[in-house]
Amino acid sequence: MLPPKNLVPTLYAGWAAFQESLTKALNPLGEAQLALRAAPHLRSVDQIARHIIGARARWFYMLFEEGGPAFKTLGGWDRPDAPARSSAELQQGLGETWTGMQTAIASWTAEAWQQTWAGEDESEPDMITRPWVIWHLIEHDLYHGGEISLTLGIHHLPAIGL
Repeated sequence: MLPPKNLVPTLYAGWAAFQESLTKALNPLGEAQLALRAAPHLRSVDQIARHIIGARARWFYMLFEEGGPAFKTLGGWDRPDAPARSSAELQQGLGETWTGMQTAIASWTAEAWQQTWAGEDESEPDMITRPWVIWHLIEHDLYHGGEISLTLGIHHLPAIGL
């Protein structure tokens, strides 16, 4: 049984709405608020947002060879030695990765969608496909966006609007 024809546009529309809500939630945050954590051993809001940006850029740059030097740089934003970023920088990183991903996705041919790569560790399937990476990034954004939302809520700040 095939999925309804409107499923893919609906998923992308939902992902786009989440991107906008995440960016909007980060907009008013200052340095102290970006440093907040849900618990001392967990990542800060800044670190989580940088992780979302870094993962997007790495998948597209390292696997798909998309995004060029900008994605290569953004792919390192969540490394342990990477500096903290301001709200404006995080919003810019989210925007650049979003635009870059959407531009790449729109350019892929039917043949490109069929391309496969071998998985490299136990967290990945044996065979990686473009649809798998896209879904992985959607779930990754939602999961870590939820962490940001929870952290903001714990500290009585507006969470990500859904």
